[in-house]
Amino acid sequence: MIVLSIIIITAFYNILKPNKVLPIYQPAQVNVELVDSTIQHKKKYHTIANFSLINQNGDTITQDFYKDKIYVADFFFTTCQTICPIMTDHMYDIQKQTISDPEVLLLSHTVTPEIDSVEQLNRYAKRKLVNASKWNLVTGDKKQIYNLARTSYLAVKTNGDGGPYDMIHTENFMLIDKKKQIRGYYDGTDPEAIKKLLEDIKVLKASYNN
Repeated sequence: MIVLSIIIITAFYNILKPNKVLPIYQPAQVNVELVDSTIQHKKKYHTIANFSLINQNGDTITQDFYKDKIYVADFFFTTCQTICPIMTDHMYDIQKQTISDPEVLLLSHTVTPEIDSVEQLNRYAKRKLVNASKWNLVTGDKKQIYNLARTSYLAVKTNGDGGPYDMIHTENFMLIDKKKQIRGYYDGTDPEAIKKLLEDIKVLKASYNN
């Protein structure tokens, strides 16, 4: 009877236990240093804007590539010698962990498109074992990348000493859902944060199955 009672109690607990739900991040909830002043007040309906950029293979990448997908996004540059190598290695770990899952993709934007040409990104991608079917490294118009970073992903700081579209990337990885909403921010240099990101991907996937 004791064993049967434990089984019954456990079953009821699993049935009644609320499913974990990830937050949906809005501009008003994010550090103001990372958000363009025009949307810092926004409290709902924020999504990633449409874009058209060029990847490491010279292919045009738009929002269509990520339609109905979960993806992880970040900002980097290939000549960075500080946090970028760590971030890229961790993005590679995510690629490895999700390689057989077509629902999960990756997207890395350069913040120095004047340096990171298609050829430069291609060399970097080969060195870092980037799988193009899973992970795009993209370059393009600096204004567009800046606007995406500041008004969509809410992920980079401005560089007040430079031109109007100069930016300082952060270590942030962003988890984006199938509705183009931000569902999480993670320190791309922290192995524990990457573990949490992978767990949150599972939580997000489960939410579509319930």
